Amino acid sequence: MAANDSALLAQYGIFVNPNGTYEVPLKNGLGLFTPTDGLTGENKANNTAYGNLLIWANAPQLCNLTVCDLSLAPFDYVPSIGGNSFYTAVFAIFVLINLIQGIRYKTWGYMVAMCLGLAGEVVGYVGRILLWKTPFDPTGNDFLIYLVPLTISPALLTAAIYLCLGRIVVVYGENLSRFRPRTYTFIFCGFDLFSLVLQALGGGIASGAKTYSQQQLGIHIMLAGLSFQVISLAIFAVLCGEFAYRVWSNPNSWSRSHAHLYNSKLFKSFLIGLVVATVTIFVRSVFRVAELSGGFDGPLANDQVSFMILEGAMIVIATSALTFLNPGLCFQGGWEAANFKFGKKVIEAEMEMGGVSDSAESVKPEHGRR
Repeated sequence: MAANDSALLAQYGIFVNPNGTYEVPLKNGLGLFTPTDGLTGENKANNTAYGNLLIWANAPQLCNLTVCDLSLAPFDYVPSIGGNSFYTAVFAIFVLINLIQGIRYKTWGYMVAMCLGLAGEVVGYVGRILLWKTPFDPTGNDFLIYLVPLTISPALLTAAIYLCLGRIVVVYGENLSRFRPRTYTFIFCGFDLFSLVLQALGGGIASGAKTYSQQQLGIHIMLAGLSFQVISLAIFAVLCGEFAYRVWSNPNSWSRSHAHLYNSKLFKSFLIGLVVATVTIFVRSVFRVAELSGGFDGPLANDQVSFMILEGAMIVIATSALTFLNPGLCFQGGWEAANFKFGKKVIEAEMEMGGVSDSAESVKPEHGRR
């Protein structure tokens, strides 16, 4: 066996023991194989075949759909060239659109978060296209290209969503919010960064594992990051719901100088788009938690239809809403004016939006609010 075969086998959960046997996590338990078991890799203990294991172990570059079973590939299916090419094209177009919109409307932070997240989606689906071309991925690189970007990219997209809430609070009035606008942004972007680091770290460990325990460690770290993202999104949704309740319960306290903005159909559509994006990314994240809970050999990890719908389609819907209802467009020139970082708190922002109205006092932060 070549010196690097152990690492290549580990990518697929097959590990070489010191005594020369192969340890394979089969669908129905753990199988041990020896070179005398033959080219089919048959487990004589339970009569389970594991498709030409020894060809894979000694000459993985020779594996193809004719001589090797898909049980030795990263997935129990060949990734769809049509579906993955479609997602690649859509996300690539969205990168270009968001770049143009960001430059035009000067929504720099939003543009960076969206473009990085969408670029990650493009790279991830290119990895799946490469896995269509070489399903057995003897080097393990294509699996890495797919796994890490598609795992972490939605965390960048949620950062774009988090950047919007602070400005929405300014538009309706800080007095209606439990927290200051910057508090929402700092806390949830911090949560997002922590989640992203965990997912990237776990994905790197899992895809480059040389032992079964290392692979499981990587999966567990990824799960921790994804679970943290789900919890963060849930808390964010609850706080958004609470703010919405405060807004609709106190219509007389709304900032009057922003009335032309929050009464416009375009701004209302933007709010609906944020809800759609948040829900779809949440659904996707819950799916990925369930998928990885079963490991790379689990049923969800090997179900292409579930992946294409609950991963790909959910992110397409989310990014469509975030792209076509871009805040630079929907704030109608008021994105910078609604920036909570502006000097003398909200009053200067009010002046930029058309002057301080007789309700300006209503947008001053309440004493003691965080």
